Amino acid sequence: MNASPTPQALPLSRLLNHTADAVRAVRSGASLNEALAACPVPARPGTQALSFQVMRGLGRAQALRGQLARRAPPAWVDALLLTALALLCEAEEAGYAEHTLVDQAVEAVKQRERASSSFVNAVLRRFLREREALLAAVARDPVAQWNHPRWWIERLQRDWPEHWQALLSANNQRPPMTLRVNAARATAEAYLERLQAAGLEGTAIGPQAVRLDLPCPVSRLPGFEAGDVSVQDLAAQWAAPLLLEAEGGRLPRGARVLDACAAPGGKTAHLLELAELDLLALDSDAARLARVEDTLARLQLRAELKAADARQPEAWWDGRPFDAILMDAPCSAAGIVRRHPDVRWLRRDADIAQLAGIQRDMLEALWPLLKPGGRLLYCTCSVFKAEGQPQIDAFLQRHSEARQLAAPGHALPLPHNADVAAHPGPAAAAHDGFFYALLEKRPV
Repeated sequence: MNASPTPQALPLSRLLNHTADAVRAVRSGASLNEALAACPVPARPGTQALSFQVMRGLGRAQALRGQLARRAPPAWVDALLLTALALLCEAEEAGYAEHTLVDQAVEAVKQRERASSSFVNAVLRRFLREREALLAAVARDPVAQWNHPRWWIERLQRDWPEHWQALLSANNQRPPMTLRVNAARATAEAYLERLQAAGLEGTAIGPQAVRLDLPCPVSRLPGFEAGDVSVQDLAAQWAAPLLLEAEGGRLPRGARVLDACAAPGGKTAHLLELAELDLLALDSDAARLARVEDTLARLQLRAELKAADARQPEAWWDGRPFDAILMDAPCSAAGIVRRHPDVRWLRRDADIAQLAGIQRDMLEALWPLLKPGGRLLYCTCSVFKAEGQPQIDAFLQRHSEARQLAAPGHALPLPHNADVAAHPGPAAAAHDGFFYALLEKRPV
């Protein structure tokens, strides 16, 4: 049996080798994106598919390995063992029969660490024999049960006592592929007809938003290269309309706008699709800023791009105040774990306070750049409350000239979430987790 989306020409043992490399890299502190970039191109799609599944089941796999082998083997062998255990727990999702996974895992070890092949074979075959008892034993461990670090679980329990279990479960689901139809070209409903003609099915979930029934390569999307459509989650699509359309009215044509953390450029492009703006796209990472440039080029949009730290305006600001600022702040990414399943294993509890400090400093640095009557949209792709309203409440206490306008607040990545009713799109449409706060600078 092999219903896997991985390339059939590549032996599973080779993909398991590369997946173990990726798992070892993440456990050493590297991001999965970095690890996959080091993977040979032909093996990358299959390795990514397996790596994502392993990341979603890593907590349970680590607990099982602890039951099966009290002493951890060498780092790469351990990563291979964890990979195999995570896949065996969800073999149907991986698309391989259990005996195939075991045989190919042993073959993978023989290619790299032959002396450990008997050990890996014995551990994996014992797991198959004692599966039910072993799974029952580790199920008592919250990290194994929810496949998240203990601190993450406890933080969600404090922040969302009624939703924490649903949030953890949602993080282990495959994310939907959502499109943003270029407002200057068509509506979501009109683009659906083009999708159907191309043999793709989807649902309109917003004025410009289409959710595909099944993900597909962007090369299959009609008009993608021509700039007719982009890939962007529904919650991320709220940013541009929130900034452009506020209580004080729509931003005027030619308004001066700052996108303070622009990469990879989805929100930058959306702003320019909806309005004619004098827009400065800023990002501290020059390499990531190149992605913004590529995105704008594909969509035939123009903006000024600058690589600089938003917290140091003296190094890049020309002194002309902005009518509006989009501050998509650096954060824990706790709201987009479905798309980046390694994030949970890379973050530490202490990171949240450190990130909240960066967010505070960025707010303080950018606020003086906003003209009286202007507006600033603060957003994070996080479900942790420390990166949401408490940050804004503290800012409002420090700045009497600031007032908070209507905005979604925390939007949890759950269907039928009560908060979602206040947001664009149907309440049943699942989306990433975000926090939005819109601030206006009152004349003093």
